[in-house]
Amino acid sequence: MTSILLVGSIGLDTLETPFGRAEDVLGGSASYFALAASLYAPVSMVAVVGDDFPDAHVNLLESHGIDLTGLQRVPGKTFRWSGRYRYDMNSRDTLDTQLNVFADFRPEIPEADRESEIVFLANIHPQLQLQVLEQVRQPRLVALDSMNLWIDIARDALDEVIARVDVVTMNDEEARQYADTYNLVAAAQSILARGPKTVIIKKGEHGCVVVGQSGVFAVPGYPLDDVQDPTGAGDAFAGGVIGYLASRNDYSWSTLRRALVHGSVVGSFTVQSFGVDRLATLTRPEIEDRYTLFRELTMIEPSDGTDA
Repeated sequence: MTSILLVGSIGLDTLETPFGRAEDVLGGSASYFALAASLYAPVSMVAVVGDDFPDAHVNLLESHGIDLTGLQRVPGKTFRWSGRYRYDMNSRDTLDTQLNVFADFRPEIPEADRESEIVFLANIHPQLQLQVLEQVRQPRLVALDSMNLWIDIARDALDEVIARVDVVTMNDEEARQYADTYNLVAAAQSILARGPKTVIIKKGEHGCVVVGQSGVFAVPGYPLDDVQDPTGAGDAFAGGVIGYLASRNDYSWSTLRRALVHGSVVGSFTVQSFGVDRLATLTRPEIEDRYTLFRELTMIEPSDGTDA
């Protein structure tokens, strides 16, 4: 089993969906990723919070074995985000964003974590992602997530960091924008041409597609009859994928395919409650049970020659 170095954002979210509201709950890309990945492997988190960050959230992260040596607590207010989801849950309106102490965040990697074999650069400014890469030594696997904002305002830095990583994750809208093409496979191939070995495109409730040197593989979304809050599902998905790879210490194509299903399963649990509530109680046996169901849902029996 290999440990994961995670660098990203921690925040306090206020969430509204057609099914309820939650105020000042634990949020941020790093929180969702860490709680998901820690179900599989040890995680060390580097992030920043203000002096208003509740101890209960720190205790929750630590209770999942997440190493918070790299968590900076500085004077000021913690990053805050507020959003409202529409009825189809595929679109949302950002109501408020307060960067607060996150505006001056400079990642400082603890010495012990600079030898990490797996590094995940969560959705932060690409210049900060580059700063992390300057501090780690010889990781075997580096993955990053990004977003539309950085494509718009920091394209050169994003190009540079993408060229230096092994795995890129983006959602379908971001991949299309970055590659300037509607076709997702063509978008992924365009990103691959910049240097990464693998591109994972997240498609929300419709699953994901991965394109790499070994081919193309698609995973549907797990069918749910109860979705409460989609916040953080993509980050939890990434945590499940990278966490599974770390647990196997194997980054082959066949292992990656299984990892994508694990990521989809973890993401499916995440959306069934507000914020990180479901991730906080999720167990590996629950994941394994749903993984088995997922396989049964997507299995195609071998043809006996009578059907096409």
